Amino acid sequence: MADVPIEKTRNIGIVAHIDAGKTTTTERVLYYAGKIHRMGNIDQGNTQMDWMLQEKERGITITSAATTVRWRDHCINIIDTPGHVDFTIEVERCLKVLDGTVIVLCGVGGVEPQSETVWRQADRYHIPRIAFVNKLDRIGADFYRVLKMMGETFKQIPVPVQLPIGAEEEFRGIIDLITEKAYIWHSEDLGATYEEQPIPEDRKAEVEEYRHQMVDTLTTFNESLLEKYLTGQPIVPSDLKFPLRQGTLDLRIVPVFCGSALRNKGIQRLLDGVIDYMPSPLDIPPVHGINPKTKKEETRVPDPTAPFSGLIFKLASDPHRGMLSYVRIYSGKVKPGNVVMAIPDMKRVRISKLLIMHANRQQEVESLSAGEIGAVVGLKESRTGQTLANLAHPIAFESIKFPEPVVFIAIEPKTKADENKLQSSLDTLALEDPTFRKRTDEETGQLILSGMGELHLDILLDRLQRTYKVGIRSGKPQVSYRETVTAEAVAEGRFTRQTGGRGHYAVVKLVLDHRPAGNTIIDETKKGAIPKQFIPAVEQGISDSFESGVLAGYQVINTKVKILDGDYHEVDSTDVDFKVAASMAFRDAFMAASPTFLEPFMKLEVVTPEQYLGNVLADITARNGKVMHMEPLKNYQIITAEVPLAKTFGYTTSLRSLTQGRATHSMQFKQFRPIDQETRQRLYPLFETRR
Repeated sequence: MADVPIEKTRNIGIVAHIDAGKTTTTERVLYYAGKIHRMGNIDQGNTQMDWMLQEKERGITITSAATTVRWRDHCINIIDTPGHVDFTIEVERCLKVLDGTVIVLCGVGGVEPQSETVWRQADRYHIPRIAFVNKLDRIGADFYRVLKMMGETFKQIPVPVQLPIGAEEEFRGIIDLITEKAYIWHSEDLGATYEEQPIPEDRKAEVEEYRHQMVDTLTTFNESLLEKYLTGQPIVPSDLKFPLRQGTLDLRIVPVFCGSALRNKGIQRLLDGVIDYMPSPLDIPPVHGINPKTKKEETRVPDPTAPFSGLIFKLASDPHRGMLSYVRIYSGKVKPGNVVMAIPDMKRVRISKLLIMHANRQQEVESLSAGEIGAVVGLKESRTGQTLANLAHPIAFESIKFPEPVVFIAIEPKTKADENKLQSSLDTLALEDPTFRKRTDEETGQLILSGMGELHLDILLDRLQRTYKVGIRSGKPQVSYRETVTAEAVAEGRFTRQTGGRGHYAVVKLVLDHRPAGNTIIDETKKGAIPKQFIPAVEQGISDSFESGVLAGYQVINTKVKILDGDYHEVDSTDVDFKVAASMAFRDAFMAASPTFLEPFMKLEVVTPEQYLGNVLADITARNGKVMHMEPLKNYQIITAEVPLAKTFGYTTSLRSLTQGRATHSMQFKQFRPIDQETRQRLYPLFETRR
């Protein structure tokens, strides 16, 4: 905020696997920082950050929510993110603009599938992180097992800075390895205060061992600490905090904290860790971008006096203010009334109002400057991933990549009045959620909605009906398959028409082949075979064919296309002609290249009591799933399996029935694989009808 120096600003996200306790942790942070005066509870649906009706009912986070707190004279901008795989994009676009993150791990589940996903996302954006092992009061919680899993799974070294006192129901507090003190929280004031005590005698040997391991790790990249260590000088907390911070910022280590958010233990010390080890905007390398006028690379540093620049990372519809554009300010300062450039559209837009967000509540501010995160009111036609920049010094930052949807559903309005509201409501939802797609099937005329999973579509339909008051009818969710080729084939597309006047003439020859990942188009035409001005039209025809598919209208992936040859007419050839000829050649070559369908497979993790293990395994097998790994955990079994997405619909209800509601599960997209014989027999008749 404006009255806090930029070096005392922290922009962090709280991320985790579903049900690890992110929102409960955030709620305690708000309470102890004085932002709220009454702690909410997920089960009661009264938390500050889960404000949507659908979040309150389901007890899960669906959309990311931003807030700001003060701690130790610092300003901490916090974004609480979803943990469910269907809403991974919310984590992705928030990590794009954050400086650091707190990864919450369940003391029972440890490193779970979505924990790995968010960790990889943080790696991709080079984001420093600290870990908080939560729920140490639960039966089966094991802090040391979680540490071991982190060491085996991630490249960064987990460095515990705390150890738990007690386990499961006996969990009472923590031992700080830096200060070498024990901290016991008072339950009578909801953990608002805690007592500092000497380390219990029976834990001193363990504390010495773990502190020695910490020092040994930190000496590898801090010479002054190494010198003190080798000469036997006393090592005080400040000797450890600096290398801990530096190692965290260099992405070499991850400080590990512990506690129980639900039982109000460990949160204040976690906040201290955010201040001590998370970066300020000044600690982050300059942001790179391209000047849209000169096409040269430029950088922006977090300086309030530099030319203004910011990135829109999220859009949200507000019933009173219209569309809010969430912006991370990278340089300069912006005020209401300023006119800035929206890139890549290169349009001049006026800033109406500026807001600091607290979940769905807002506070108007007079300015936003470098290092801050806020919301802008009044931007028309804004989109996620747009850059806002100074008119005289434009820059385009790298946009945000969105995953392709894997599930779709057909819907229709109930009445004519609903039909009029439906399109505008869908347009608003599509702006808010870039992983949601809508299209009209050309053959059936049906409106098709695509999303990241069954829950994702369920939430979208629920919002349409309850938030936007649109009556709809819908079918069952369907899998979005992919199409590809398995062999090489050559074909020629010849588009010729003579209508009496100017005619149409274009010839394109292509070769298609399989490639391991992604699509590519290579121009290998001889000089003059196809004039250069028509090559973009040929590539557009191929790209359109990738999107529309050939066998059954599914997207084509993992295919390499080479443009080999062609022919043209000086008068009759146009861009449209070559686009059509390329599409014809693509279709013929695709059909000759042994085409097949690919289906999405999900990584499934189930934590079940041992007495239900047989039932759960039998159900996975019946769904054509393959068990990859099993791990015992006291009276539970952790099962990791891979299952076709088509076989996972309704799995939540089925698992609940099989285990009397005592098992938990999570799924995330793994990869596309060739279809099995059963699916082939079901899909190819659809292809025959399209032919």
